[in-house]
Amino acid sequence: MNISIRLFFGFFLIVGLAAWFVLNIFAQESEPGIRQATEETLVDTAQVLAEMAAPDLAAGRIADGPFAEAVREALQRRLQAKIFEVLKESVDLRIYITDAKGIVVYDSKGAAVGEDFSRWRDIVRALRGEYGARQTRDNPDDPMTSVMHVAAPVVYQGERIGALSLAKPMSSLVPYIERAADRVKSSGLILLLAAAAIGLLFTFWLGWSIDRLRDYARAVASGHKAEAPTGGGRQLSELARALATMREKLEGKQYVERYVQNLTHEMKSPLTAIRGAAEILADDPPAEDRRRFIGSIAEQTERLQATIERMLMLARVEQLQAPEGQETLFPANLLNDCLELRRPALAARSLQAEMRLDDNRPIRGDAFLLQQALLNLLDNAIEFSPDGGVIELVIRSRGDMVEFAIRDHGEGAPDYALEQLFTRFYSLPRPATGKKSSGLGLALVREVARLHGGEAAFANHPEGGGEVSFRIPAG
Repeated sequence: MNISIRLFFGFFLIVGLAAWFVLNIFAQESEPGIRQATEETLVDTAQVLAEMAAPDLAAGRIADGPFAEAVREALQRRLQAKIFEVLKESVDLRIYITDAKGIVVYDSKGAAVGEDFSRWRDIVRALRGEYGARQTRDNPDDPMTSVMHVAAPVVYQGERIGALSLAKPMSSLVPYIERAADRVKSSGLILLLAAAAIGLLFTFWLGWSIDRLRDYARAVASGHKAEAPTGGGRQLSELARALATMREKLEGKQYVERYVQNLTHEMKSPLTAIRGAAEILADDPPAEDRRRFIGSIAEQTERLQATIERMLMLARVEQLQAPEGQETLFPANLLNDCLELRRPALAARSLQAEMRLDDNRPIRGDAFLLQQALLNLLDNAIEFSPDGGVIELVIRSRGDMVEFAIRDHGEGAPDYALEQLFTRFYSLPRPATGKKSSGLGLALVREVARLHGGEAAFANHPEGGGEVSFRIPAG
């Protein structure tokens, strides 16, 4: 299973369990909380009513006196009280009063008058001057018939003459209990959904960061240019930088070994030629031979110098992860500058350069490196073109890429060489001289293209000659 998915499930499991635990406690505590708040209100109400009933109870007119009349009028009222979206339409209270012996002398419902309530906890404690309360079910098998009773002593002139008990059916509290439970459930669902959304965002962020590290590792393994991703948080950024450092050290060691081997191989031939010429010159040959061998030494020295310079430039480009000193450039201007630099070489071979501009969208990159790449392509076209020929230069669109296409009208490249033209130190003989170049020009072109997020390719043109394409993204 994907590590991001594992983390998401782990996160959601922990948050889900915590949310369930908290919500379960809220759900369990909501009903007792409402009951306790109701009981507290009943205590206050019972004390007030007991004080109001004392004169009538002492005078023996509790059943038909002013107190009884006021209670009857209150119970007959029709209310329209909307309490937190719950509509209350009637007074849901029952009042009964006992004498000092616990015998019921008044019942707001008129059902228990004359009964002995002295056995009930609320009455017996109230008659002793203590706090008395109880909860009794009218139907023992139905919890919804539970009734809460809260009693208060009836005191007249400092003497307890009875007890008043206030009864509140729990069924009247059910709407509030259910509403509280529904709110807890809905809040819990919102909490879980929010936790899931946060978990998904965290998972996507972590997965994105890990995927960037994976793609970076794959790009490094395949030899492509890639920058270490450093936007995934401090630890992931440090890991990316550590991987980049490790890559640089490993690549640096291999790079040096490979270049030393290649450079040693490429320098053998010119050094051998120089040594041979020097030995012959030491024997004081004829003037004509001396001129020829001195020219050979100069030619091989130039070849060594060109090889070293191009290797140094290629090494610099291969070590870069992104172009240095990027700026906005226009392809036509860049190619015109290259043509101006090669006007003498074109004139020496009586070559004509024909440029066609199909796309001149701006590009962004290192102006020096892009110019060097195009100059290498132009040099190849000059060297492989027949005297008096034409070199075609086209700037055209390839989707989101701008392509430089340079075609000569020479013989093209043999089929066996097509796949190796961009290989370092691989070179074909020049038609005019039969000599080979350093074999680093096209390798440099491909590295510059890759550095800018593009590509370079060569193909024989169907109508003759060779055509090289150099593409980089439009800016």
